[in-house]
Amino acid sequence: MKASRIATRVAAAAAVAGAGVLALSSPALAHVSVAAEGAAAKGGYAVVDFKVPNERDDASTAKLEVAFPADHPLASAMPEPIQGWKIVVTKAKLAKPLEVHGKQISEAVSKITWTATGGGVQPGFFQKFPVSVGALPEDADELVFKAIQTYSDKEVVRWIEVHEDGAEEPENPAPVLTLTAPAKDGHHGAAAEDASDKSDDAKATATTTAAGSDGSDTTARVLGVVGIVVGAAGVAYGVLAGRRRTPATEA
Repeated sequence: MKASRIATRVAAAAAVAGAGVLALSSPALAHVSVAAEGAAAKGGYAVVDFKVPNERDDASTAKLEVAFPADHPLASAMPEPIQGWKIVVTKAKLAKPLEVHGKQISEAVSKITWTATGGGVQPGFFQKFPVSVGALPEDADELVFKAIQTYSDKEVVRWIEVHEDGAEEPENPAPVLTLTAPAKDGHHGAAAEDASDKSDDAKATATTTAAGSDGSDTTARVLGVVGIVVGAAGVAYGVLAGRRRTPATEA
């Protein structure tokens, strides 16, 4: 019994120690990241969300700066308006113009800055900053966006470290957008059309369901009225039958 208790205590101590080592060696789990709403297909367009969690207990996130990749410039980057935030899009001249839809593009977005005009991202919350980007490069598998997060107490966290293959994740990794294979039909708006088709199908289904529901309601009402009439007739018949039997009984 004593030996069993000692073994249990040793195992518990080892587990606590192991958890402590993992906590010290693991990078921060909550960091600025980027992900596409759906697929980010090469050569196409996508809406991407920069997700910014607040890792402080006594300060809010008051500013976010995202640098766009210079090695794979994006001709178009349109942020979505967000209440409580001022957005500034910075463009830069390209050393080599881009050709997009047959047009020569001489500048591209180099940085987008979001500055809080209100309370910012409060402790215990996160904020998404959506941006429509394109055309995505066809000769890359991923895009690296370096971000700088500034807190209301002036603390600055630089999410700019690039994760090297085979190495451990850095403490402050830069947001990375993974690109998927290009659309087979080469139509960049396929996703939007699919969504539209699904919406039309949903409307048609809703209309059919509504029609069926109306038909069911009408049938139910008719049967209800018929039931009331039949019931009333039955009551009347019972009263009349009772009256007929009454004289016979008295005689």
